[in-house]
Amino acid sequence: MSAASRAPLRPTTRIRSRRTALSAAGAVAAALLVSACTSGGKSGGSGDTNFVMGEDGISTVAKDKRTPAPDLSGRTVDGKQLDVASYKGKVVVLNVWGSWCAPCRAEAPNFQKVYTDLKDRGVQFVGINTRDTKAANALAFEKQQGVTYPSLYDPTGKLMLRFEKGTLNLQAIPSTLVLDRDGKIAARSLAALSEDKLRSMIDPVLAEK
Repeated sequence: MSAASRAPLRPTTRIRSRRTALSAAGAVAAALLVSACTSGGKSGGSGDTNFVMGEDGISTVAKDKRTPAPDLSGRTVDGKQLDVASYKGKVVVLNVWGSWCAPCRAEAPNFQKVYTDLKDRGVQFVGINTRDTKAANALAFEKQQGVTYPSLYDPTGKLMLRFEKGTLNLQAIPSTLVLDRDGKIAARSLAALSEDKLRSMIDPVLAEK
């Protein structure tokens, strides 16, 4: 080994090495942060929306503190016109989904099963399809999953932005809201739902008089 190879690192070299390591660590941390921000979760952003988080991860709002859902009208994935307000008097389940979303594929059979069971009891399901650049992708998803209830086509998330701040997290897909018979937001989940959890969101609202 030469004397040059055994020589200690100069101070400037050590500083550069330390800076390189810190820079790499910062890049990893930033990547993890971005990943966390796009993975959904239970946070709906800031804003006082009167949600109370339950142990099961489902948030509810007391009947006297609920706020109306915004205008949710427009074209469906199959090109028809739909206005969610036309379902007033029914309990409405709103599910935000995308054909590109693996958890959406996992929960879709649960939603279709519960919809089939409850549609004759005054419960209407409506999807809000987002980030699908082509409606054809959403239609293919519905056909593959056997989904028979309508979905509004919202590729850029404009409908989601109409909700009061803190109600929905644009990064949390899938998300589900339950509207009471007056069109007010009664319950929320910012994660994929099993059949049992979906029923547990709907049943208390359906039982209201």
